[in-house]
Amino acid sequence: MTEQISFSIDDVVRALALPDRSRVDQRIPKKMLAEHGAPTAADRRLLTDGIEELQWVAALKPGTVAIPDHRADGREYLEIAVLALQVRATHNKQSQWLRLAELVHRAVPYPVVLIQALPPGGSVTQDEATPATPGQLAVSLAHKRAAQNETGKVVLDGELIRTELGGTNGIAPQIAARLLEALALDRQPHQDLMALYQGWMDCLTAAEAARITGHFRLTTDPSDAGAKREALRTCQLLEQEAIRLRNQASKERQIAKQVELNLALQRLQADLTAARARL
Repeated sequence: MTEQISFSIDDVVRALALPDRSRVDQRIPKKMLAEHGAPTAADRRLLTDGIEELQWVAALKPGTVAIPDHRADGREYLEIAVLALQVRATHNKQSQWLRLAELVHRAVPYPVVLIQALPPGGSVTQDEATPATPGQLAVSLAHKRAAQNETGKVVLDGELIRTELGGTNGIAPQIAARLLEALALDRQPHQDLMALYQGWMDCLTAAEAARITGHFRLTTDPSDAGAKREALRTCQLLEQEAIRLRNQASKERQIAKQVELNLALQRLQADLTAARARL
């Protein structure tokens, strides 16, 4: 049985090693989130009913971390918000877990480092029949850019980059330990706030790549980091497609179609092996 270790929001905050002058430690009203980040009534209910507490942990800006802001190419990184989200145990389905993270990222006008956790004893489930396991926690980030059609608005620029620690979906304990060690502020790029944010993203990418390779490896070469992100994304897409093809093959009754699906799986496996080698 795989060893499982519980992690807390405080573990991640300590790992970030933020200066005291950056700390805010204020509670964010759920009503404010619902007004700014909920495009549908269902999303508003999810924010209202699914959040136990949202805490604004720290504000990272030139005056608090001595790192310049970034203003170029439709992106303004004037501040990075570190937020801690406690999710109610009643909202532990994977779809709710992911949607809550996305809504919080969308609601805040600054790039967010979101630390998301269930209360002790809670866990995210893939479906209602999956048994619960303790220690579920995730860290997620998402780049932002100016909205093209709405002046003064910002939107997510790409998908969330996220890593789960603890629980059945968490990375291995030794990888989690390496990740927490790598997150310290003084280990990130300090050219500007966007470079800092990308540094943390690269840490999460390295952790997700380590799920596949078993080795946590960071790089300081931007082109190498970009290639790793692309290879990881390719691996994730190919793995999803492999699951789809296997499910389809298991239900297929025609021999010729089964052969065709198995050949497709073999080709896909070769592509997946090549993508893993680039990690």
